[in-house]
Amino acid sequence: MFQLTSFHFHKFRFACLALSMIEVCCCLPLLSPTGGSVGAQTPSTSDPTRPELQPSLSIDRDPIPSPDPDEPPPAARPATAPGKPGEVQKGKDGTYTLYQDVDEVLLNCAVVDDKGRPVLDLKRDDFHVWEDGVPQVSTSFLHQDAPVSMGILVDNSGSMRDKRGAVSHAVMELLRDSNPKDAAFVVNFSDRAYLDQGFTSNFALLDRALARFDSQGTTALYDAVAASADELSKHGPESKQVLLIVTDGADNASRLDLRDAISRVQGLSGPVVYSIGLLYDTNEAEAARTKDALESMSMQTGGVAYFPRSLAEVDSIASQVATDIRNQYTVGYHSSRPLSLGGYRVVRVEARAPKHGRLIVRTKRGYYARRPQRTPGSPPSTQAENTRPVQ
Repeated sequence: MFQLTSFHFHKFRFACLALSMIEVCCCLPLLSPTGGSVGAQTPSTSDPTRPELQPSLSIDRDPIPSPDPDEPPPAARPATAPGKPGEVQKGKDGTYTLYQDVDEVLLNCAVVDDKGRPVLDLKRDDFHVWEDGVPQVSTSFLHQDAPVSMGILVDNSGSMRDKRGAVSHAVMELLRDSNPKDAAFVVNFSDRAYLDQGFTSNFALLDRALARFDSQGTTALYDAVAASADELSKHGPESKQVLLIVTDGADNASRLDLRDAISRVQGLSGPVVYSIGLLYDTNEAEAARTKDALESMSMQTGGVAYFPRSLAEVDSIASQVATDIRNQYTVGYHSSRPLSLGGYRVVRVEARAPKHGRLIVRTKRGYYARRPQRTPGSPPSTQAENTRPVQ
């Protein structure tokens, strides 16, 4: 029989004490040498001398709603009776809302005369629409200064360093000339696209995002356009959507090519693309390639590409863009071919009216038929002022 001596007793008691200490330690967080828990989230101190790190748009991730206490929860917002498809309702604040069926194709149309002057007195019956050569019947019509969701894409490559101040000033003037209820986001792009400010109507936040500059050597324009169009489609608070691109060089770093970028934009409710190409000091071959790309993206979506001869012209161009956006007609129709058949549809719109000569209608050249994930004009999943950046 084993006899427990004093030596064995103390040794046994020491082992039990050691096991107890192990159990206690397993229940406590590990501490770092500075006294903080390893793996625990500790508040980081911001260094104003270091550039702010912004997440990339190349990764698809839902936005994080802002903790802004001034933003009422969705349940607290007053409910309004939805209108019928094609119906225009006037709200209490004096604005008009065009209600759209999910199967309805909406075309934002800018109309000018043969001298380039805007024509603003047209009626619904003055517009004629063809899809793949087949006449279509208009189901809705609106000529109203409706608010838009706007994505602002600014080239962040090294060659833009001396131009950013003038560009930021011009873009802010465009925003001030636009509908006060517009919501915009800012994307600075070089080899990657960074969402430096989510959807907001706050000029101070937009101005701060435009002022950020961290130059890189390459330009991934097409990737930035595709990612920004996706951001508009998923989270834009307004169904009318615009992309404004400002760049001074050709794409040389995108995974997508020009055709891919345009097809991404040409969804059923794809945005109108306006481009400003600062190519006056770019070598001839690169300038020609950039001009072709910007013109293609703008013309295919119903926008305009501008090529100023100097920075001094950018302000007036920005004013033209704001005027163009605010004076567009919206024409809707149900395609004579079911959207379920898919495929690309070529669109043509003409306008004819008494007391007017030749009228030029600018709208998107076509679209890829698909059902939108949500009805354009309905609230997005998150609608917060100063939405945090998404990756």
